[in-house]
Amino acid sequence: MTHEPSDHTTGGTTPHTTAGANEDTRSEIYAELASVGPYGVRPGHALITMVEPHPGHEYAYNRWYEDDHFIAGAMAMPWIYAGRRWVATRELRLLRYPGKSAVADPVTAGCYISVYWITEGRYGDHMRWTVAINKRLGRDSRVHQARTHIFTAFQDHEATVYRDGAAGPRDFHALDHPYVGLVVEVIDTESPEQRAGLLEWLRAVHLPKRLKGSPAAMVTVFRPTPLPLDRMSYVKQVEGVDTRLTLLWFLERDPRGCFEQWCTGLDADVAASGLGRVELVAPFIPTVPGTDRYVDELR
Repeated sequence: MTHEPSDHTTGGTTPHTTAGANEDTRSEIYAELASVGPYGVRPGHALITMVEPHPGHEYAYNRWYEDDHFIAGAMAMPWIYAGRRWVATRELRLLRYPGKSAVADPVTAGCYISVYWITEGRYGDHMRWTVAINKRLGRDSRVHQARTHIFTAFQDHEATVYRDGAAGPRDFHALDHPYVGLVVEVIDTESPEQRAGLLEWLRAVHLPKRLKGSPAAMVTVFRPTPLPLDRMSYVKQVEGVDTRLTLLWFLERDPRGCFEQWCTGLDADVAASGLGRVELVAPFIPTVPGTDRYVDELR
């Protein structure tokens, strides 16, 4: 890892250098910013990023992401308050459907996915910071290049549906609670108007029915937002801003033992509604931070 250059001067004769004065000013700005604006606990926004490490770089990518980027490129940023990484072994990726996907080509692309919650009402503030810090990380050679972004998007929260009503963890706990599986479902519609109807059907009919008696404790529903024009060059612009929904199913059972029983047929259900088409259903399990567990099961 390349260490960041120090902001401190080394040749000053007194501790009251110009750099020190500037740092004092920056500290005052932090205090000022903390006193204004929303600071609730709802996951008003999310960053969902599914990535494929290039063959032969799986171990290096995993260590870079866990040891540096998960922290410096996400968790250390303002208004991200929770995050979790998930992995799809080859066994899990072979369970994905449909076979032809507008999200992943081939459908098995995307070994890792990271999900982060961002405080409601703070998306714009966060984006200003994240664009700047990622440019800095690039200049400091702290960006692992041997990877491809398969599905990376900031998203706005639309709904959360719970299996057990008021009992159990809430959506703002979801990335901290030890859920043992995650299923990512992406649905596209033909028009923005159709997406509104799809969302209402999901919230009122489909998700409550599917959750009943299932290993999924909750489903969160998000819609993608466009990335800024000054985004990093390796991240493509978001597709389906007006016509796509992303569903995150949080499982209390390992998907390797329950996916085929509980998670098949989601595409048929949506198709039967006439409101959209499922472009991806993909199961994941959580990584074990600080280890390379599952890396040898990716290929």
